[in-house]
Amino acid sequence: MGLLERCQELFKTSNLYEVLGINKEATEAEIRRSYYKVSLKVHPDRAPDDPLATEKFQVLGKLYAVLSDKEQKAIYDEQGVVDEESDVLKQDRCWEDYWRLLFPKITVQDILEFEKTYKGSDEERQDVIKLYLQHEGDMDAITASALCCSQEDEPRLRSMIQDAIDNGEVTAFPAFTHETEKKKRARRKRADRERQEAEEMQKKMGLDDQDDSLVMMLKQRQQSREQNFNSFLSDLEAKYSKKSAPKPQKGKKAKK
Repeated sequence: MGLLERCQELFKTSNLYEVLGINKEATEAEIRRSYYKVSLKVHPDRAPDDPLATEKFQVLGKLYAVLSDKEQKAIYDEQGVVDEESDVLKQDRCWEDYWRLLFPKITVQDILEFEKTYKGSDEERQDVIKLYLQHEGDMDAITASALCCSQEDEPRLRSMIQDAIDNGEVTAFPAFTHETEKKKRARRKRADRERQEAEEMQKKMGLDDQDDSLVMMLKQRQQSREQNFNSFLSDLEAKYSKKSAPKPQKGKKAKK
């Protein structure tokens, strides 16, 4: 079974770009970032309950190998086919090693340094506006998905969004403009509970410096909001990943 057929079987689409949740016009960086996010969800270590995780992970590796190779990508973009005979797909490769080579693990210090430059930046503003549009003004979803976001950051995020609304940059979604006080209180209460649980866990394990405290809070977030935690780390790892990818050899024939 070829790559396109396996994508259809495992991801319900044979379109390589749709598997990654992007379009054909995506840049090299966007393809790389999307590949990381999707592959992280099916990484065998992170999806132990999915019996098809390993196969999905391997297929995604091959998919990215095609789209990151200029010649193979051109063939696919122009003809809608994949060169199954090329060395890109035929060579015996450990896709997990390939993945880790592309995306080395970040450290806690990387997170701290990133947070310093990210908060208040134009990049953060753009990300917040995208989340606002994606979630149609739902602050629960926005605060859960935003990078480096705590309860204390909510007024700042709200200000960014309100400015964008006032400037006519985005639509004023009722979920944002008419959010009830009850919902706001529930969000604050949930954040306070998560913070308290993280602090209790920190004390139990005898951690008291800044890095260890951050690690424990991140782990607590993982336990309570696994999906958003993975998205949070995947965004950061993608930002800190190596820019150069391994360059596989070219092939010849193209098959559907």
